Amino acid sequence: MAKTIISAALTGVLATREQCPGIPYTAAEIAAEARRAVDAGASIVHIHARQPSGAPAFDVESYRQIDVALREQCPGVIINYSTGAIGIDREERIGHIRELKPDLAALNMGSMNYAIYSRKHKRFHHDHVFANPFSDIQYFLEAMNAAGTRPEMECFDAGHINNAQPLLDMGLLRPPLQFSLVMGVLGGIPATTQSLINQVGALPRDAHWQTIGIGIKQWPLVAAAITLGGNIRVGLEDNFYLREGEMAASNGALVEKAARLVHDLGGEVASIAEARAILGL
Repeated sequence: MAKTIISAALTGVLATREQCPGIPYTAAEIAAEARRAVDAGASIVHIHARQPSGAPAFDVESYRQIDVALREQCPGVIINYSTGAIGIDREERIGHIRELKPDLAALNMGSMNYAIYSRKHKRFHHDHVFANPFSDIQYFLEAMNAAGTRPEMECFDAGHINNAQPLLDMGLLRPPLQFSLVMGVLGGIPATTQSLINQVGALPRDAHWQTIGIGIKQWPLVAAAITLGGNIRVGLEDNFYLREGEMAASNGALVEKAARLVHDLGGEVASIAEARAILGL
C-alpha cells in the first residue's frame, strides 16, 4: 500500500460551537487546531476563514491572519484554502488565493442542490442551490494557475468528475490532477462504499484522490478509501463524532483515529515531506 495522506478540515463554514465546542473561530484558534492535527498525522489543513463571532469571513485580511499564524505554528504544512461560498462575489471568493498563494485551493466542480434535513423534526435546516457554473470554475482556475496554486477539485455529485474534461482540453487543468470525492451531502453522492467505488472508477488515470465523508458515515468511507489506495480527509468541518454519541474534543482526535485506521489496515501515514513528494507540490 502507498502511504496515505491525511487532510484535516478544521472549521468549515456552517458549524457553530453550540453544535460542537471544539470548532475554532479566530486565527490563533485555527492555527492551534492545525498544530493538533499535524501532531496526530495530518499533512494538509483545509481552512475556511471565520470572524471572531463564528460567522464566515471571506476577506483577504482574515485569511492573511490565519496564514501568518499557520506558518508560525506548523512550518511546512500543506495549506488548502476554501473558495466555496453562496451569494458572494466571485472575486471576493478568490482574492485570498491571488494574494496568499497557498499550496492548494478547493475548486468546486459543479452545481447541486445542497440541503440538510432533520428526520427528527421532519424539516430542512438548509436548502439552497450550490451554484458553480463553468464560467466561475474557469475564472477560479485561471486565478489559481496564475498564483501557482494546485486546484483540489471537489466533486459533490456523480457528474462532477467529468466536468474536468473541457478544462483539460482547454489546457487550464494540468496534471497531476487532484480530486476530492465529497460524499453524504443531501443532493449529492450518497455516503456508501459502492458509491465510492463507482466514483474512483470514473477518475482519470493517475489522478490523486481523497474521500470526504460527511457525518458519522465518514469512518466506513475512510476505511474503504485506505483499502482502495486513496487518501482521506477528516475534521470538524465534516464530522463531529469519533463514534456514535462520542463527540471529538478537537480535530486532532479525529486525525488520530484516522491514522490509527491506516495503521490497523496495514498502511503508513505520509509525513508532510512525503505528501509533498507524492502530490508533486
